[in-house]
Amino acid sequence: MYGAEWCGDCRRAKAWLRRNEVPFVEIDVEHDEAAREEAVRLSGRRNIPVVVLPGGGILVEPSDAELATALLTR
Repeated sequence: MYGAEWCGDCRRAKAWLRRNEVPFVEIDVEHDEAAREEAVRLSGRRNIPVVVLPGGGILVEPSDAELATALLTR
């Protein structure tokens, strides 16, 4: 998950992932310019969080419901 500490949607998404015991790696786009550029390349947008799904799909600023659909109903 590409995100930043100051981002409310990132904090919410991380909390959802932890509550649902979904393993993830957090990539800080605030302090890593290459990570920021990669998040934009992947999503085509500058919005965060950018969640890269196990199958390679991408979610940008996903709601809890979108995370559940993408990660719990496989």
